[in-house]
Amino acid sequence: MNDIRRTILWVIFGFSMVLLWDQWQLYNGNKATFFPSPAKTAASPEAAAPSSAASGLPVASTTPAVAAVPGAQVPGTTAPAADPAAVPRQRIDITTDVLKLTFDTQGGSLVRSEFIKHADMADPQKATVLLDESRDRTYLAQTGLIGGAFPNHKTPMTFSGERVLKDGANELVVKFESPDLGGVRLVETYTLERGSYAIRVKHEVVNTGTVPVSPQLYLQLVRDGNKPPGESSFYSTFTGPAVYTDAKKYQKTEFSDIEKDKADIEKTSPNGYVAMVQHYFATAWLLADGVVRENFVRKVDNNLYAVGMITTLKDIAPGTTKSVESRFFVGPQVENVLESLAPGLELVKDYGWLTILAKPLYWLLNKLFGLLNNWGWSIVALVVLLKIAFYWLNAKAYSSMAKMKAINPKIMEMRERLKDNPQQMQQEMMRIYREEKVNPMGGCFPILVQIPVFIALYWVLLSSVEMRNAPWILWIKDLSTPDPLYILPLLMTVTSMLQTALNPQPPDPMQAKMMWIMPLVFSVMFFFFPAGLVLYWLTNNILSIAQQWVINTRMGVPPQFNLPKF
Repeated sequence: MNDIRRTILWVIFGFSMVLLWDQWQLYNGNKATFFPSPAKTAASPEAAAPSSAASGLPVASTTPAVAAVPGAQVPGTTAPAADPAAVPRQRIDITTDVLKLTFDTQGGSLVRSEFIKHADMADPQKATVLLDESRDRTYLAQTGLIGGAFPNHKTPMTFSGERVLKDGANELVVKFESPDLGGVRLVETYTLERGSYAIRVKHEVVNTGTVPVSPQLYLQLVRDGNKPPGESSFYSTFTGPAVYTDAKKYQKTEFSDIEKDKADIEKTSPNGYVAMVQHYFATAWLLADGVVRENFVRKVDNNLYAVGMITTLKDIAPGTTKSVESRFFVGPQVENVLESLAPGLELVKDYGWLTILAKPLYWLLNKLFGLLNNWGWSIVALVVLLKIAFYWLNAKAYSSMAKMKAINPKIMEMRERLKDNPQQMQQEMMRIYREEKVNPMGGCFPILVQIPVFIALYWVLLSSVEMRNAPWILWIKDLSTPDPLYILPLLMTVTSMLQTALNPQPPDPMQAKMMWIMPLVFSVMFFFFPAGLVLYWLTNNILSIAQQWVINTRMGVPPQFNLPKF
């Protein structure tokens, strides 16, 4: 029965690792390895004209397939091509206290973003870049009008406004204005606020013609399908588009599903947002609730993918203007900031199936940081609090193990004596358990209860941008990257072996070997994990060893290390 108990414990531990790996795969945007879900079938995106698809422009299902590139032919309309010489194309740099943005006067598109307060992982002297249009990266925010030969993200525009947030000012306003196209002029106004990664955006559509118009406004994010530069291949996280609606909640989509026309999102909704997500950072377009929009994800080029929304501006009479207010978020995934901007936006920081446990753990970790002002010590303090919360469960498990250790010599002697009579051996073992009042399964349930909590904490530490470039002590300068000296992983391996040595030695020689091999195998992974994750497991191991030592001593079972005999 002692063998069965140990086997069950290892099965529980192994199964938890399998579940963790499966959720890790899903979090990365890959298929589950062990428990794949049936593929969902979705209707193919609405077909766009070739020139529209190549430019990344969406086409609403309520209009004909329109080639919305300036100068293209539209059924019944000829769109006059804008004269590039009349409006020279420029790159406009805009700087606030937290953002450095680059706009393109072609369409007023956002083509680069730098986070002044978040250093680049490869070069701490540089700021982190998210949006970018360069030889190696394409990641853009674009807007415009469709439904006619109207201004879009290919239209040359004129810029006006300040370029730097002045001392003492709380807002910076920049404006892009198109020429008249198809009887319409588009004015895009971006309002940046001090300390904020959320930009207020207003689109004003002016009917300069002689007949009413009903254009459609699109807001989209276009990105290549590559992983973020510098991301570890050992624990890569999800990168790709996401759509949120009240009805279907958070819907993230793999680039491979878009490629195969298998993207499953809610196509029409009166609320929600569209986003591009990667590890630690995100971008999102937010429209006000009540504004009906069409959501879309689609491939727009060889390795470019778009996610966006389209809303219709109905019946704009000649000489009148209609405005649409929206917000654009480009920044780090700080949970309380995301929650304050829109319902469900915090879900871009994806904890997977353990969100219900991960969110309160993050809340508590954040509160501890407010007291300690160091994320490393906050992790240590959180693990201490969790060990206190689970003290009695752990005590029960360790008490059961101590009792098993106390009677282990008797069990070993009996097994040797009755090794040729398995049936009598089993009966004798059950008699010993009854007389000694030992439950061989007593240590299983307490451990099983704690597994989801510690897996949830794992995802909290892996997902939190606060760990990025956050120092702990001495040689640990960044909790989000592996320990450069491998000191924490080595200590983690040592404590894992100490825990194994403190446990009762299994009577079965093969099982005894496995008890030593498995911790060594799992410890190898920690050499590639971020230092913050290793610190959390190391702290947990040290506290577990201390508690086990105290309980064994109180029960009169002298702690001793059972060394392996291979």
